[in-house]
Amino acid sequence: MNVVIYARVSTERKEQETSLVRQREELRQYASQHGWQVVREIEEKASGFEMERTGMIEALDLLTNGEAEAILVQDETRLGRGNSKIALLHQIRKLGARVFACDNDGELQVTEMEGMVLEILAIVEEYQRRLINHKISRGMQRAIAEGFRPEKNLKNLDQGGRKRNELPIEEIVRLRAKKLTFEDIAVVLRGLGYEASRATVHRRYREYAAEQEE
Repeated sequence: MNVVIYARVSTERKEQETSLVRQREELRQYASQHGWQVVREIEEKASGFEMERTGMIEALDLLTNGEAEAILVQDETRLGRGNSKIALLHQIRKLGARVFACDNDGELQVTEMEGMVLEILAIVEEYQRRLINHKISRGMQRAIAEGFRPEKNLKNLDQGGRKRNELPIEEIVRLRAKKLTFEDIAVVLRGLGYEASRATVHRRYREYAAEQEE
């Protein structure tokens, strides 16, 4: 199994450097004991209550791209605290990935209350996904009834008549800002006549983000 090592401390104090080193050493040993391949080691100094941490986003990207199947942490607090922890666990589960913690020598366990919250989130998101798909379907049916033919949409064809995967980045960014997953965005774009997969949408979004940083 390919895994990501994630080490975190909450302050910039110099003495915390030793904690990061210790966490990484323990996690390397833990991965080695189980015969897991470490694809990336990530460390950062940020509060566990923050969800948009650069290092954690990098770890999630590796899970999204299929480069890793799990995240290794020293204990549950390293992943996050409070609502941040719940949100991250929910996202990781959606990606079909797992979290392992050294302190309990196994997969990260959640409390009964946390489990209930995660189940509710999954139910709500599934309902929202179905609602979005239903709206797209109704919209496409109306458009087709009025004469629209997606297969003849010239904006999506090159000169040889082949469909292009040049996705509308403005639409991707707008939908992402509304907290839609890359899979949901792909569904929306397919409803608009584009050949869009989750992986392609995610890649275009990352390219856009990199261009903005430059």
